[in-house]
Amino acid sequence: MVDYIIVGFGLAGLSFVEQLDHNEKTFLVYEDASQMSSRVAGGLYNPVILKRFTASWSSSEQLKKAIPFYKNIENKLNKSFIQELQIKRRFTSVEEQNMWFEACDKPILKDFLSINLVKNDNKGLDIPYHFGIVNHTGRVGVKDLLSVYLTYLKKKDQLILESFDYKSLCVGEGYVEYKGRRAKNILFAEGYGVVNNPFFNYLPIVGNKGEYIVIKSDDLQLREAVKSSIFIIPLGGNLYKVGATYNNNDKSPEITAPARKELQEKLERFMTVDYEIIEQQAGIRPTTKDRKPIIGTHVMYKNIHILNGLGSRGILAAPSMANALYRYIEKKETLEKEVDIKRFEKLR
Repeated sequence: MVDYIIVGFGLAGLSFVEQLDHNEKTFLVYEDASQMSSRVAGGLYNPVILKRFTASWSSSEQLKKAIPFYKNIENKLNKSFIQELQIKRRFTSVEEQNMWFEACDKPILKDFLSINLVKNDNKGLDIPYHFGIVNHTGRVGVKDLLSVYLTYLKKKDQLILESFDYKSLCVGEGYVEYKGRRAKNILFAEGYGVVNNPFFNYLPIVGNKGEYIVIKSDDLQLREAVKSSIFIIPLGGNLYKVGATYNNNDKSPEITAPARKELQEKLERFMTVDYEIIEQQAGIRPTTKDRKPIIGTHVMYKNIHILNGLGSRGILAAPSMANALYRYIEKKETLEKEVDIKRFEKLR
């Protein structure tokens, strides 16, 4: 018998596995790569919602935990995944610049928003107004991180690459059994795939499809991430990730021509140099109506747990939520009501 079975290995699954590994718990991971949201994400960690110049939920506390968390993984796997990357917010009017200065005065934002605006010096961008600078930002190479960590788990015989069959899960007193393997607990960290999970499919997970394009431009020479109506994120080698779209209606995993067109139109409003599209990517974010994660234990089965609903803020939220859930299960600590699955019991 192992301590845990983990189903799903995006940012949520990885963050909980890291808690288990750190605390010397035994576990098995089931992963089939059916959910691509973590793997295609831009990977930026950014404590500010730049559309409205507001702090994202619990961002300051999450940032303090997230950076040491990812650095510990770097040390363990002997590979770099974190890159400090400045984010420049493009202003489209004097009014936006004034709103930025108002936001700078708010105590919750003063550490993150610079009061010193900067002019554009990149000839590949048409920026008639100034940039606002966001402090304490960067990028995590999530796709590479997940890939390297999966190899680490495979070498330790802790990884099973197959789809999870819910009908084969048997729940006993103090254990679960799946295809001959027993565990004290099982955690589902499936992202949007939870809609097919009979234990948790009542939860209001609203799939939000996001698409990106990866472009190559030898003339852009951009070293910072730029935020306008879309992000341009430098990847190195004159490659840039551009995105993302937000679509609550399309739940298919395929890339689409309308999304590609939308991204190109938004990009070409302020990018003036030539580029070619190298790749297009799509994933479905596991978002919630109240924009808060969902963590906790099944109301009927005390050894079945969930970590989900991280949405587009998984880079920052996943480490904190995994830590809170682990302490809840193992140390009987109380969960914050804002994220506790109990807030949705009436929907069962």
